[in-house]
Amino acid sequence: MSTTQAPPAIPPALLALAEKLAKRPMFPAEGDNGTLHVGADHLPYAEAGDGSAIQVLHVDLNTNLWISKVRLPPGYRVVKHYHTGHVYGVTLQGRWFYAEAPEEVNAPGSYLFEPAGSVHTLCTPADQQGDTVVWFAIQGSNVNLDEHGKVVSVMDARLALEMYRGYCDALGLDRSRLIVFGE
Repeated sequence: MSTTQAPPAIPPALLALAEKLAKRPMFPAEGDNGTLHVGADHLPYAEAGDGSAIQVLHVDLNTNLWISKVRLPPGYRVVKHYHTGHVYGVTLQGRWFYAEAPEEVNAPGSYLFEPAGSVHTLCTPADQQGDTVVWFAIQGSNVNLDEHGKVVSVMDARLALEMYRGYCDALGLDRSRLIVFGE
């Protein structure tokens, strides 16, 4: 003789919660969820004085994320560095590579993923015509190193934002389309 037990009763509070959740739309139907758009020419490039420039597009101070486009001339070499978080890059124009892996050349349309802690030296070929332009999303801090591997400077989202705003303000450039969260 087999006995079948009835399933345990679902508490009324859980039934009420399930009913409430089932009535919610899968996606928000209303609210302040509008997208934010930055056109190619909506924000100025901050010129560094050495031929390089950065156009900061979006900064999230809550997560230490900064998204920018960088412009580098032929034969340029960025100081050796690593990031405390992941970096994502898409090459829009020109070519570039890491001195530590010169066979891996990034060209227009290339996607690059840098895991946190990857030490590298970004370089552009001296023989290329025109600038290199790369879109980067950087999580965490950028830690710059000298030739002996000692830390010489650290850039994070807050400092990138302060420097970019300061540059734009000093020159009277419009930065009103810059996307910033966490202030």
